[in-house]
Amino acid sequence: MRGLPRFSHPQLLIGMDTADDAGVYRLSDDMALIQTVDFFTPMVDDPYMFGSIAAANALSDIYAMGGRPLTALNLAAFPACQDKGMFSRILQGGAAKIQEAGALLLGGHTIEDEEPKYGLAVSGLAHPDKIIANSGAQEGDLLFLTKPLGVGIVTTALKAGMVTEEEIAPVLRSMAALNAMASGLMVECGVKGATDITGFGLLGHMYELAAASGLAAELWTELIPVWPQAAQLARQDVAPGGAYRNLQYLRDKVRFAPQITAYQRLILADPQTSGGLLISVPKERAGMLEGKLEIAGVDYAIIGKMRAGSGIDVSGELRI
Repeated sequence: MRGLPRFSHPQLLIGMDTADDAGVYRLSDDMALIQTVDFFTPMVDDPYMFGSIAAANALSDIYAMGGRPLTALNLAAFPACQDKGMFSRILQGGAAKIQEAGALLLGGHTIEDEEPKYGLAVSGLAHPDKIIANSGAQEGDLLFLTKPLGVGIVTTALKAGMVTEEEIAPVLRSMAALNAMASGLMVECGVKGATDITGFGLLGHMYELAAASGLAAELWTELIPVWPQAAQLARQDVAPGGAYRNLQYLRDKVRFAPQITAYQRLILADPQTSGGLLISVPKERAGMLEGKLEIAGVDYAIIGKMRAGSGIDVSGELRI
């Protein structure tokens, strides 16, 4: 929330200063409260899937901080003239995802609006010494990414009728998947720096990680996982408006190698809904995290590293 006044408090561990994924308040020496909120308009026609994705997206902020979701409140806006059964399915999808996360749904608030909207306000817990922040990256850390890119491009094509939900079913399942396992494993490995990839795209959230940590990031594009449909669509200039806005914002913060094409830049700036975690891992612990992710069956790729400096250097060629 850029531009808002900053407040200090002895119990406030993480506020708005570094644009982190959630706020963190120390409750005691061994317990901290993590709070976040997120909601948006449908990106798929299936109401149950939309509810699941929206809930997973909101819960992800807790996981990015290394926390455990505790309670959730529904935030919903529905047109009065539409079928109430659709709204019920949205709420059912969200409730199932909250239950999967081991959290409790305490209620919520609904208003009338012309366009449906749904999401959650979520509270979680973590040990104060194990909080993972976007300011916790260290020079020499390797960068892990746990979900492929291209979600915004694919769902934009879905809205335009260029693809069907059946054709992009793996993408939708990935969006609805919780980041719980990857979060727990990075905590076990003593990770201190991470964020999740959402509306600012990989480049935007990587820049926030680097800036908050006082470092630069190197991005090795040849190693980045990308949904095949997204690569095909980006070549046709199919992308959400947010991708172009992200690139505009980052124009003086990212240095692209000459071989990085316009459509590849769109993929790197593509806004993600319920994307993966971007984890900054000390080299000496990278092998440990790799092993744990592989045993758990969590997809991942090592896509870059942190170094001294500022901004992002994008090198290599996307293998798409």
